[in-house]
Amino acid sequence: MTLFLSMSEIWLGAIIVGGVILLIVFLFAFQYIGLWLQAWVSGASVRFIDLVMMRFRKVKPRLIVENRITAKKAGIELTTAQLESHYLAGGHVTSVTRAVIAAGKAKIELDWDVATAIDLAGRDILEAVRTSVNPKVIDCPSAESSRSTIDAVASDGIKLCARARVTVRTNIARLVGGATEETIVARVGEGIVSTIGSAKNHLAVLENPDDISRTVLEKGLDAGTAYEILSIDIADIDVGENIGARLQADQASADTKRYQATAEQRRAMAVALEAEHKAEVEKNKALVVLAEAEVPKAMADAFRSGNMGIMDYYRMKNLVADTDMRQSIAGDPDMPGTKGGG
Repeated sequence: MTLFLSMSEIWLGAIIVGGVILLIVFLFAFQYIGLWLQAWVSGASVRFIDLVMMRFRKVKPRLIVENRITAKKAGIELTTAQLESHYLAGGHVTSVTRAVIAAGKAKIELDWDVATAIDLAGRDILEAVRTSVNPKVIDCPSAESSRSTIDAVASDGIKLCARARVTVRTNIARLVGGATEETIVARVGEGIVSTIGSAKNHLAVLENPDDISRTVLEKGLDAGTAYEILSIDIADIDVGENIGARLQADQASADTKRYQATAEQRRAMAVALEAEHKAEVEKNKALVVLAEAEVPKAMADAFRSGNMGIMDYYRMKNLVADTDMRQSIAGDPDMPGTKGGG
C-alpha cells in the first residue's frame, strides 16, 4: 500500500511538472501564434520557427511581420531576411518600407537596397520620397541664418536687400552623396549677389526682379546636390544705402588726410632748409669777421717788412673814408657804414 501510494505520488508529480512545462511552452508559443496567424491570413506567411528565432536574434518579430504584411498588400515582396538584416544594421525598417511603397505608388524608381543604403547613410528616405512627390520651399537666406536678407551692390553703388524662395524636389538618384539644403541656399545667395552686382544700376533690378530668378536658374545651381531646383522666386527686394557715395566720401577723406600729411612734410622740410641757410649765413659772417681780423695783422707785417709805408697807409685810409662818404650819400642800406646799414 505504501509502495502504491508512492507510485501514485510520483505519477501525480510528473503530471504536474509536465503540465507546468506544457503551460510554459504554450504561453511562450502563444505570443507568436497571433503573429503567425496574422501573417498567414494576410497572404504574407512567415514560418513559425522564424518567428521564434527572431527573438533569439534580438529582433522584434511584430515589427518585421507588420512591415512584411504592409509591403505585401502594396504589391511589394520583402522577405523577412531583408527586413531583419536592415533592422540589425541599425536602420529604420518602418520608414524604409513606407518609402519604398510611396515611391512605387508615385512611379519613382526606388528598390529596397538603395532605400536601405540611403537610410543607413543618415538621410530620411521617407521625407525624401515625400519631397520628390510634393516639392518643398526653401527660404534664402534660411531662417537659421543670422542675416534676414541677401545684400548686394549694383554697379551704381546702391545696395539692394533681397529675399528669395527656392522650390525644390528630391532627386532620388543623387540622394546618396548629394549636397544638402545648405548648399542650395549658399549657391542661390551667391547667384543673386552676382546678378545684382552685374546690373548697370539698381533701377534695372527693381524694374525686372524676375531677371534675377531667370539668370540664377540658368546657372544650374542644383548640380551635385540631392535636389532639383524647380523655381527661384524673389519674395522681396528693398533699397539700402548708397554704398558708392559712402565709399567715395571715405576715399575723399583719406585723400585729404594724405595731402595734408604731404603738405606738412614739405613745410617741415622748407623750415629745416631755411634754418640751414640761416646757419650758413651766420657761418659766412663769422668767416668774414675772422678775415677782417687778419687785415691789421697783415698791415703790421707789411710795415715791419718794409712793403708798406706810412703814406700808403694814409692813402688807404683816405680811400676808405671816401668810399664810406659815397655810400652814405647813395643811401645803400646793404653796405656797412651807410644810413640804415649795419
